[in-house]
Amino acid sequence: MKKLYSGKTKDVFQLENGNVLLKFKDDCTGKDGKFDPGENSVGLTIEGIGRANLETSIHFFEVLKNAGVKTHYIGANLDDATMEVLPAKVFGHGLEVVCRLVATGSFVRRYGEYIKDGTPLTGGLVETTFKNDALGDPLVNEDALVALGVMSHEMYASMREQTLKITRIVAEDLKKKNLDLYDIKFEFGYNKDEVILIDEIASGNMRVYQNGKIVDPMDLTKLILGK
Repeated sequence: MKKLYSGKTKDVFQLENGNVLLKFKDDCTGKDGKFDPGENSVGLTIEGIGRANLETSIHFFEVLKNAGVKTHYIGANLDDATMEVLPAKVFGHGLEVVCRLVATGSFVRRYGEYIKDGTPLTGGLVETTFKNDALGDPLVNEDALVALGVMSHEMYASMREQTLKITRIVAEDLKKKNLDLYDIKFEFGYNKDEVILIDEIASGNMRVYQNGKIVDPMDLTKLILGK
């Protein structure tokens, strides 16, 4: 297999059948050895988190499939910690989409003079950032994305609509397990001009609370999968 890209939490390979293989790693985003999905760099390594993130992704991709939401997901191999996906082009040099249901983390660090930590964001709030470690993954809005030629207004509208829908589905699934989703990070791309969810839906990419306390990624995977 030809390695296409080595990312923060996974390696990407080209398959002979035209699809792509994602190899999950045990790295997590965070700072000073503490897990934080809102950070833009790898902050710690947790043994087994790669497989855990894959298991969580499989669970949610199957949930979305049953809900009629198209994604890049095809199948996975837990033993190898790999997932086969449809090929898709990223927007620009990579774009991350965050959906916030509750104000916390970097959102409060930015806007703390206007909002308190833990304030519900009714209906969900969508933010987009460029994947650029050197610039700290800068925020970018719809008009700028269009002006820069990264995507069209129509593509952005589709991405935003899907983000809110997928977040709602994930939050409802978590709620059945007495888990509260505060925010979640996605990546989108396009396959034959169709905007679809790509990458993963992992425990390491969401901030989830239970009884008022944040749940770490490994424990979250166990709760999600009923282990």
